[in-house]
Amino acid sequence: MEQPASVNADPAHHSGSNDRRTKWRNWTGFWLLGLCNNFAYVVMLSAAHDILKKQESENATAPTPASVGSNFQGGNSSNSGRYDCNPVSTAAVLLADILPTLVIKLFAPFVIHKLPYGYRVLFCTIMAATSFLFVSLSPAVWISILGVIFASISSGLGELSFLSLTVFFSRDVLGGWGSGTGGAGVAGALLYSLFTQVGLSPQVTLLIMLVVPFAMLMTYFILLVPPPSLPQWRSVRAEYTAVGSEERRRLMDASGEEEQAKPTSGHVLFPLNITEDGSTGPLTFSEKLHVIKGLLKFVFPLGVVYFAEYFINQGLMELLYFPNIFLTHAEQYRWYQTLYQVGVLVSRSSLCCVKIRKLWALSLLQVVNAVLLLLAVRYQFFPNLWLVFAIVLYEGLLGGAAYVNTFFFISKETEERQREFAMAAASVGDSLGIALAGLVSFFVHRYFCSL
Repeated sequence: MEQPASVNADPAHHSGSNDRRTKWRNWTGFWLLGLCNNFAYVVMLSAAHDILKKQESENATAPTPASVGSNFQGGNSSNSGRYDCNPVSTAAVLLADILPTLVIKLFAPFVIHKLPYGYRVLFCTIMAATSFLFVSLSPAVWISILGVIFASISSGLGELSFLSLTVFFSRDVLGGWGSGTGGAGVAGALLYSLFTQVGLSPQVTLLIMLVVPFAMLMTYFILLVPPPSLPQWRSVRAEYTAVGSEERRRLMDASGEEEQAKPTSGHVLFPLNITEDGSTGPLTFSEKLHVIKGLLKFVFPLGVVYFAEYFINQGLMELLYFPNIFLTHAEQYRWYQTLYQVGVLVSRSSLCCVKIRKLWALSLLQVVNAVLLLLAVRYQFFPNLWLVFAIVLYEGLLGGAAYVNTFFFISKETEERQREFAMAAASVGDSLGIALAGLVSFFVHRYFCSL
């Protein structure tokens, strides 16, 4: 039985993968979905220093309301140690922000196909909005951490869902998604820094950002023009029939890039496996394990890149503190995050200009960055803040390039039948690296703060 068209599909554009207006709407839609999906995650990391300052002020003996407000606004810590440490590393916020995502990405690809995309987007929206409310209105840090966990659930489920969703559209929407996720970093970190810099409290700033989950909802259900084969509200796998397969293959061919029309057999990750009855049905469990094995050469380099950069971001950035300058410690931390996200935006938007197949080179360069900054924290040989700003920007360029090129080449080199699962399963690579970085950063923080 043929699946009915999606409720938000435009009847005039069911065959509109070649229609410029439809392609532009879909590219823009994925850009906005990338922006909205990663926004809460980025904001929680940018607010990590403030969240922990709030804990510090609450743990102080008989704090006055004025002192609590001052601490939460991000003034310099009263810690008199060499590194002006928070009692708890910002890695604690990173772990709350990434571990739920990691769990989702490890297990959801095997079962998520049973939940239609419409319900996934609704759930992600509710989780994102709840995270902003919990963190902004919480009376205690543990409730703020719970809000961070909700943001992680929304981001993790959203990322693997939207990456899988790209296979129903022309491949150029991957460029929109990558650029949008980079834009989320800049918009989230920059807006949080600016709002708090001009005097708004972190609580008010987070409440203002409730508009973002609503924007994600409107983008998905109004702006996108999905094909009829998209399982919007019913878990129907009919798109794997011959007709559906041909429709999706035409969408892939419509990307307009000549090199994609000439794949070589030596670069195909997973040959198309035909089931015993000759059809191309849903992947079996053993086939999914085979796909995962083929993905390792992409997932491992991506994990190394993200381990190195989040070790820098949450393990070293708060220790790279320059006293007696025009920025407080909390403000320096926020601008580190902002510049990193600017680098991510630039490199994730570069897919239309340059493609990097040698992902190991990006991994090696990022590890060099981490080692250099670790030595800088230990021996404090950097002369000024501006040099750290430049390195952090470069770090973001490497991380963004690794992400967008990984998923581009997975999409290009994976056979049509495995592509939807492969895109979801590969998304675990960055989360594995980030989670490991959070654990290492926690102990590194304790070591340096004991000096």
